[in-house]
Amino acid sequence: MGMFSKILGFKGSSSEFFLSLDIGTEVVKALVFKIDENSGAGIVRGTGRARQGLKDMHSGAVSDISGVISNCREAIAAAKTMAGAKKVEKAIVGIAGELVKGTTTTVHYERINPEIRIDIPELKNIIQKVQWKAFDRIRQQLAWETGHSEIDVQLINAVIVDVRIDGYKVTNPVGFQGRDVSISVFNAYAPMIHLGALQKIADELKLELLNIAAEPYAVARSMGIEDSTEFSAVFIDVGGGTTDIAVVRNGGLEGTKMFGLGGRAFTKRLSQELGIGVEEAEVLKIKYAEGKLGKDVSMKIEKFLTDDCDVWLRGIELTLSEFSEADLLPHRFFLCGGGSGLPGVKKALMSKGWTKNLPFAKPIEVSFLQPKDVVNIVDETGQLKDPQDITPMGLANLALDLVGEEKMMAGILRRAVRMIQK
Repeated sequence: MGMFSKILGFKGSSSEFFLSLDIGTEVVKALVFKIDENSGAGIVRGTGRARQGLKDMHSGAVSDISGVISNCREAIAAAKTMAGAKKVEKAIVGIAGELVKGTTTTVHYERINPEIRIDIPELKNIIQKVQWKAFDRIRQQLAWETGHSEIDVQLINAVIVDVRIDGYKVTNPVGFQGRDVSISVFNAYAPMIHLGALQKIADELKLELLNIAAEPYAVARSMGIEDSTEFSAVFIDVGGGTTDIAVVRNGGLEGTKMFGLGGRAFTKRLSQELGIGVEEAEVLKIKYAEGKLGKDVSMKIEKFLTDDCDVWLRGIELTLSEFSEADLLPHRFFLCGGGSGLPGVKKALMSKGWTKNLPFAKPIEVSFLQPKDVVNIVDETGQLKDPQDITPMGLANLALDLVGEEKMMAGILRRAVRMIQK
């Protein structure tokens, strides 16, 4: 059974502890939580962190499995101790990296007999067509980007984001009449080499992998956007090795993309400019982000990092240009991740020049995602306080979908996913 099908079929116990594991380039973050039997909310009972070595991760992907295992053990042990949990076996783990791709594919299906009501076999056929089309598209994209025609990828997340019959939006097409049926499905894929590394880590830690989730997908879902057809926004998660972007239009996740520039690049710049070690530069960068340095020192650091912020902003512009072909871009931006705390990041986004070649209907608005914005997750530890905690909380929020009855549309999608994974 594939990872995605396993997660959809799982039902949890209210007395059981679960683990959310965000294996970042700079820091491993672990949350131990329970699922409240009555409300269905996730109750965070323990948190833990461990800093990664410089060679443990590269651009969001694992480069030293043994080093990452050691760091994960440290973070998980701290979270379990705080939660008073003797045993935590089931985990949801985030995945990042430049080759992790997410896209929404829409298939329009013209029915020969529009007067006949849609039944389940016909719906299954339509969803299977969507999934095969999406799978072929993502393989072609990765082949072009990597130069390898047979790169092996695995589907890790799938969700139906829009269903329409003759232009009218419906939640379940079964029983409706109509000629044109369109179904949009968001799919996230990752290379098997990255997935294999995470599965090895889980095996060594004796964890049962409920799912491996694309981190920008988890961040975008953290606000409960699927419940609003009016919500549109751009989510930007600035990590240590990558910047992850998710674009949401009208409550539907249109796609996710990543590029290999994050907080570590700013740390290396300070190290080079000041002639200090990378670890010392990281401490200095954090103090600068927290406003704990004097004015003169802060101005000097800001000057050093200006060029890197400009390069980062060009990455944002290039990435968003790939989403701008279909429609106007959302003007609301939400920032999270450890690297988002650098003053130059928000300042760069608020600058006017970079948006002139992109289709924004309004001037952009930039704000930070905060732990209180994550739906259905309650922090009893008091330790989750800033935007760098959003990703592990978003992963925990995804885990809540594991409990309860499986909806019919999700069940059909799950079976279509299993056919692709075989």
